[in-house]
Amino acid sequence: MKHLLFFYGLECPHCIAMEKLVDKLMDEGFNFKKVEIWHNKKNEEKMVELDVGKDNCGGVPFFYNENNAKTICGEVPYDELKSWAEGK
Repeated sequence: MKHLLFFYGLECPHCIAMEKLVDKLMDEGFNFKKVEIWHNKKNEEKMVELDVGKDNCGGVPFFYNENNAKTICGEVPYDELKSWAEGK
């Protein structure tokens, strides 16, 4: 099953803000997988592997849609995150 990946750092204030939006979308039925990278080297390596191209984020929060390979970097409004999650 493909996921919407949410890469975050445990103590990252931007990530904490975005996690509230992720939780809301999960309550609405979206299939997110939370992936902590600051305390998990394997997870960090996975993010580096996916965070490529001209829109390289280089940090967290970083979102990766396994269905269409689209990404989001940083804090974004709820509507933008939901649209991304819907594959738009």
